[in-house]
Amino acid sequence: MTAQNAPTVFGHLFLSAGAMKAGTTWLYSVLEQHPELHFTPEKELHYFYHRYVDDRQLSDPARLRLAKERYLERFDPERANPDRVRANLHWVAAYLSRPVDDLWYRGLFTRPRGELYACDFSNLYAHLPKEAWPRIRAGCSRLRVIYTMRHPVKRLWSHVKFHLQVTGQLEKLDQWSPEELNRFMRRDFLWPNAEYGAALRRMRAGLPEECFLPLFYEDMRSEPLAVLRRIESFLGLDPASYPEALINRQVNASASIPMPDFFPALVAKDVARIIAEVRAEGLEVPESWTR
Repeated sequence: MTAQNAPTVFGHLFLSAGAMKAGTTWLYSVLEQHPELHFTPEKELHYFYHRYVDDRQLSDPARLRLAKERYLERFDPERANPDRVRANLHWVAAYLSRPVDDLWYRGLFTRPRGELYACDFSNLYAHLPKEAWPRIRAGCSRLRVIYTMRHPVKRLWSHVKFHLQVTGQLEKLDQWSPEELNRFMRRDFLWPNAEYGAALRRMRAGLPEECFLPLFYEDMRSEPLAVLRRIESFLGLDPASYPEALINRQVNASASIPMPDFFPALVAKDVARIIAEVRAEGLEVPESWTR
């Protein structure tokens, strides 16, 4: 058996590394229809972030909390499909098993139809150190990674709104001064998602060119099918037929609150730097980014 054909832990693995609020949920909702792609019930597994950055990410309490909130109390007994509930419970049992290691991660992907790729879309993967990527790739027969970017100001505003929305704090947008909003959005759990240049450098330092595909949210909105075909080609897959309604659907939208006039000025210098860093990586940003 040659090294190229030797068994690997993860097999063919397709990862999306974000960025946050840059179209990854839409991509997930469409690409899970592809017959050669297998997603688990949980879009964001975060395993490699747990392994290489913060081993609290998939602690027992964290996994128990997610299982309870998303899978164990959500179905309606009068309407639920028993087969679907049973499949979810089998997956939750695997998710709650221990230890959380490479074999645990592999066991989450059952590939019931013989799908070619296991797929994991976690925005936290954009923050992996460059040293992690060759190690992940060594466990794969084929690794493919995409990274989506969006207009820096619009993405940041959407991220701020979304975080406050899910944490029940949207009223703060009416209360904060520009200085208070600026301090909030620069906190460690939020601002690093804006640093496209740093994320690109880390991934490109750890991945060969054929393994990595950067994408722009604006292209997904203007030419969604063309972007899907580009991803399929990147993965080496045949084109699939996707429902038009699904392609055109907006998912995971943040609250419809207009951006304050002062907001772009708060990040103008950062945005100019970030755009310059993306261009330095050989990418041409969408025209709308510079308006």
